[in-house]
Amino acid sequence: MNNIIKDFKTSDLENTKFVHPLRLTYNQNGKNKAWEAVKSHDSVAVLLYHEEKHSFLLVKQFRPPVYLNDNSKLCTYELCAGIIDKEKSLEEIVKEEIDEECGYKVEVDSILKVTSFYTNVGVSGSKQHLYFAKINNSMLSHKGGGINDEQIELMYLPLDESDEFIFDESKAKTPGLMFSFYWFMKNKNSLGIK
Repeated sequence: MNNIIKDFKTSDLENTKFVHPLRLTYNQNGKNKAWEAVKSHDSVAVLLYHEEKHSFLLVKQFRPPVYLNDNSKLCTYELCAGIIDKEKSLEEIVKEEIDEECGYKVEVDSILKVTSFYTNVGVSGSKQHLYFAKINNSMLSHKGGGINDEQIELMYLPLDESDEFIFDESKAKTPGLMFSFYWFMKNKNSLGIK
């Protein structure tokens, strides 16, 4: 990914669309406390396994908050994912995200729920629902890359490189991605993958 970042600035948020900064006050065990938090959308994420390539399909993209904290990281490696902001089933949202970001048409009934967990527990505490789906060449309908102004690059990671990838600290990645690799390796026989 050839990211060229210019004029990177910070400013206070007003009239926000996706996140809402808050100051929380509460009493815990008789002691008054305060906490700064961000209210945000829950999300879905999906681990995609490409059958012919024997690879995971990951997305790479520029994430300004990661860059803010470490400007050596021009992209993050992530699962295909999206926020829950529609009146649709979670599986339908997963299907849309796979199509938009990766260009594959996957049927809802072939999307497997793995688990759900909370992310950014010290800041937003939003919930992510994790899924799994197999893809193959016959499902590819376009090149992917996201919609509107998203700039998503696709990356196929061969299974035999996934352990090394997990521990490569030079690559910014999410805990959900690393957990999904663990889940896959633990369950690949029952998924019919050798």
